[in-house]
Amino acid sequence: MADNPHKGHRERMRNRYRSEGLDGFADHEVLELLLFYCYPQCNTNTHAHRMLKEFGSLHNLFETDVETLMSTLKCTENIAVLLNFIPALANRYGKSKWAKKTLIENETIAGEYALNLFLGEIDEKFYVLCLGKQYQLINTVLISEGTVDEAAVYLREIMSAALKNNATAVILTHNHPGGTAKPSNPDISATRQIIDSLASVNIDVLDHIIAAGDTYYSFAARRKHVRGYY
Repeated sequence: MADNPHKGHRERMRNRYRSEGLDGFADHEVLELLLFYCYPQCNTNTHAHRMLKEFGSLHNLFETDVETLMSTLKCTENIAVLLNFIPALANRYGKSKWAKKTLIENETIAGEYALNLFLGEIDEKFYVLCLGKQYQLINTVLISEGTVDEAAVYLREIMSAALKNNATAVILTHNHPGGTAKPSNPDISATRQIIDSLASVNIDVLDHIIAAGDTYYSFAARRKHVRGYY
């Protein structure tokens, strides 16, 4: 009888991950490795290829709701929940890397913070980072879910968050899920409006970071639309 070509495959995959990380893995191999913990005894390579063919990318697969995954893939609820859980887990992990009292003292740190804040996020959200006198992070407050086009609607919330946290300065940040980090005209006009409003209570807007995937745009770094502090 011929040897089973799949014998030891899972162990080899795990050892490869432990020694190399995921950088050298193709998308289907990443998914195959994840599925080891859903399918205890089968060739997960076939399932991984089928899932990617159905949804086109890991991004699309992981951001699909549980019910759609179950109906499309004909899979169990456990499998669908695990796949859907990945973006939420990534987001929680990203946020946990940062603690209050972190110094947000340049646009690189602000950009990295924003990328971690929106890691795995599929909805557009707007946050205000409340800072103390030495650019120490006091609190990160979710202001709105939706688009920045309606900034006038939540100017009061931004000001309230800054005053409640005794902030001397703030950094604005929102994300463009599935888009680019380039600011739109509404993004620019909203930023100017917020700057003017907070100036009336002596609170500086140091930056506005727009995050999209693994890239970000810093208004302060461009020095075109805000009075940057960097």
